[in-house]
Order: sequence, then C-alpha cells, then structure tokens
Amino acid sequence: MRWRWARVLAAAAPIAAVPLPAQQIHELGVQAIGTASDPALLVGGAYAAMRVSHRFRISAAAGVGGSGGQTAWRGELLAHFLLAPAQRSGVGAYAAAGIAGVGGVEDEGYMVLTVGLEARPGAATGWFAEGGVGGGIRIAGGYRWRFFK
Repeated sequence: MRWRWARVLAAAAPIAAVPLPAQQIHELGVQAIGTASDPALLVGGAYAAMRVSHRFRISAAAGVGGSGGQTAWRGELLAHFLLAPAQRSGVGAYAAAGIAGVGGVEDEGYMVLTVGLEARPGAATGWFAEGGVGGGIRIAGGYRWRFFK
C-alpha cells in the first residue's frame, strides 16, 4: 500500500510543478501607447515589470510623444492578471488595471482598464498588444524581454 501512494505522487509531480516562490521573473520592454481622446495622444517609451506571484505582475511604463501638435508624456502603473503565465509557445491573455498620468497639452490622471495578448508569456521574449480605456480609447503594443532569476 505504501508503494502505491509513492507511485501516485511521483506520477502527479510533473502536473503540479509550478515555479518555485524564490524564482522571480523581471521584464523589460519597449512600447507605444495611443489614446483616442481630444486631443489624441501617441507616445513611445520603456516598460518594466516584475511578477510578484505566478499569475500576478506589476508594471511601470513611461513614454514621450505628441498630443495636439505639442510634446506630451504618459506614465502608467498597472497590475496584471495573467491567464497562462507559463505558456512557452502560442499566445496568452491577460487583464490589467491601474493608473496613468499624462502631461503636455493637458495634465490629467486616469484610471486604466485593459485586456491584452502576449506571445509566449513563459518564454524569454515576446510581443504584446492591448486594448482598453484610460484617457480615451487606449491601444498599446510592443515587445518584452523576460529575465528568470
């Protein structure tokens, strides 16, 4: 009887395997964000994130661009919930919420809600695309590099 349980546990181990709590995933990337507002905004910049648990990521982004013919900037702080965080091929979905600050033609703060797709969320690199709201209809896209520690 004792050996039967040992075989069951040994067979189930690969199914239950998840990253160890000590393993951290950090991300760096480049992105462009556009908002359909009055005036419209388009910025390009940098992205950084840390996965604080298996499915939860905190990100910060900052970009410079234009709005209404003037120089503008946008910064964001978002919390992401990943649906397939370990997927090493294909596309994974996620949802994010947070805050954004915009400066330039207008200085405003916004709540951000977005959904996104990213290529290979469990691999070292991948593109991403998002759609949502936050200072108008918001779209974003870019590329991320992931570092597993």
